Amino acid sequence: MAGFTTVRDVGAADFIDVGLRNSIRRGTVVGPRMLTATAGLGTTGGHCDDGNSWRKGVLADETGPGVADGPEALRAKVREVVKYGADLIKVCATGGVLSLNADVGSPQLTQAELDAVVDEAHARGRKVAAHAHGAEGAKRAIRAGVDSIEHGSMLDDEALELMKKKGTWFVPTAMAFQGVKELADKGSLPEENVRKVRTVEASREQVLRKAISRGVRIAFGTDAGVYAHGRNAGEFALLVQAGMSPAESLRAATVHAAELLGVSATLGTLEPGKLADVVAVPGNPLEDIRKTQAVFFVMKEGVIHRDDTAPSSA
Repeated sequence: MAGFTTVRDVGAADFIDVGLRNSIRRGTVVGPRMLTATAGLGTTGGHCDDGNSWRKGVLADETGPGVADGPEALRAKVREVVKYGADLIKVCATGGVLSLNADVGSPQLTQAELDAVVDEAHARGRKVAAHAHGAEGAKRAIRAGVDSIEHGSMLDDEALELMKKKGTWFVPTAMAFQGVKELADKGSLPEENVRKVRTVEASREQVLRKAISRGVRIAFGTDAGVYAHGRNAGEFALLVQAGMSPAESLRAATVHAAELLGVSATLGTLEPGKLADVVAVPGNPLEDIRKTQAVFFVMKEGVIHRDDTAPSSA
């Protein structure tokens, strides 16, 4: 209802994302078409290890379902999540902001481990999204051939040049940083997490500005969930604030996002032969990109799900 008719869910427990995806496809639930990653893959104690912030013995499952160590073990994890319905693979190449046990920028997989994940995923026709803040972990992921770098808050010049050379997509998730900053400012995060927020805050927008100016391929993504769902369109204004034109920000969420997701044959543009996904906003977003936050009409595959101009049936 906020105007996003196709989404990636890059990490969920217990295959609940697969269940929701399938329910939407069957028409049992109304929602966006979903591409799901199931469990995010990572190493013991890393950002994708769901048990990484707890004392030993507290949790029934002390290791996250996507956790493995070594190239062959991670290759097996790729096979496992594909078996149970993954449309893409998510891997945590560095530490994260909202976990407690590791520096946000530290690399968490070896080059050989990342190589194995990407090789197995691509062999099975799945794209790979790499959570990466720090430059070294991101560069390992880029060299391995991941399809996208998510967040990228501390990328250095070498990483950006490598992404441009290899055509790696950058999904900067500016709204995620906005969301966690709001939580930090409200005092809603542990002090250790607040320090991480401040660390990435110092470099995030500078990295995004460099990526835009250097022509790195950018696709729209928001990491919704670390802030309230429905605010996703706030990403447009943050991209424009960092130097992207309004038109290019719209392309990032349509043409470019469809290419990253591998669905360009049916989605991403309005043209004959493609699915009829249409979103309407008041005014002209090319003149004021914040108009994207006032969606009043949503059509998915020719079915109208929201039309605020229609007469009330009450």
